[in-house]
Amino acid sequence: MHRQRLSLTTENSTAVRCPICNMMNPVPASERRRSKDCRIQKLLVKAWEKISDDLKISRKKPESLNKMPSPSEIWRSSPGTRTATKRALLIGVTYKRKYMLKGTINDVKSMRELLIKNFGFKEENILVLTEQGTTREKIVESMEWLVKDCQAGDSLVFYFSGHGIRKLDFEGDERDGFDENICPVDFLTEGMISDNEINSLIVWPLKKDVTLHAIVDACHSGTVLDLEHVYNREQKRWEDNSPPSCNARKKTDGGLAISISACLDHEIAVDTSAFTKTMNGALTYLLVYILKKYPGLTYGDLLDLIHEELSKFNKGGCLPAKFLRKIFKNQLLQTPQISSSMPFDVYKKHFLL
Repeated sequence: MHRQRLSLTTENSTAVRCPICNMMNPVPASERRRSKDCRIQKLLVKAWEKISDDLKISRKKPESLNKMPSPSEIWRSSPGTRTATKRALLIGVTYKRKYMLKGTINDVKSMRELLIKNFGFKEENILVLTEQGTTREKIVESMEWLVKDCQAGDSLVFYFSGHGIRKLDFEGDERDGFDENICPVDFLTEGMISDNEINSLIVWPLKKDVTLHAIVDACHSGTVLDLEHVYNREQKRWEDNSPPSCNARKKTDGGLAISISACLDHEIAVDTSAFTKTMNGALTYLLVYILKKYPGLTYGDLLDLIHEELSKFNKGGCLPAKFLRKIFKNQLLQTPQISSSMPFDVYKKHFLL
């Protein structure tokens, strides 16, 4: 990533009078000073015009990725109206200062294009949250929109690209003793969104024959939906992730929830330009790349291919790979994972959104 520099060099200012000509045709000192002052003034004017243009561009509101009116606006104006059988919520949080992520908006754009071009989603049924739209309040409201009035046959997608954090579990419903959380842009003041809350917001309401896919490209995202079954790729079997506490509800209302996470609960996920010239989350880039290249994959094939591509990167000799291997002690320390509200044969069930 390169920050654009303001250059004072213009076509007119690159020409320089020959010193020999100056010696043969001397110009009075006062005229030289006046000429020099004029040139400096012109340069300053051009520089100010350039700065003004850049400021105007920077102040422009980013182009919305939502078809207007947005799906959530339609829902608020007509709460009883069904919007679609395919609905998606895509969230990309950039944050500020030391928390800034540079690839999340690219991630959202890639996912949006994939849903529209490869899985038949309509623009008007995809709600995109970026920049200041990624507050805790707005994300929770949009999650409610995603599952509102869902019916048999609906296909829902929840996508999040941003920071994830682990915190100690004080409710006794986590097998590893930690809650996984996603971070809205205002998480420092308004708090994070925990796996318990995510589960109650978008997993509980899923009715029979409704399918939700969650794709979470964040650190510590392995079980961020708190689904009861986690697929162990090494042992080729599902493992129990149900809460030790019998009082905690983690089930759907008869529907199916499937989550693809960037890494295991104790791992970090990478925001990188190693795979392409632009910054992206590693999971998002590989997921989109593979689904476009190999349509009709099973879940097992998809997970295997993602792991294979990460392995190729870890063994690769390109400069970005060497650099990142040095940072992460010779490997990208993330293991993409699938979890589900109910087990299924990952090598027979095809990945469909």
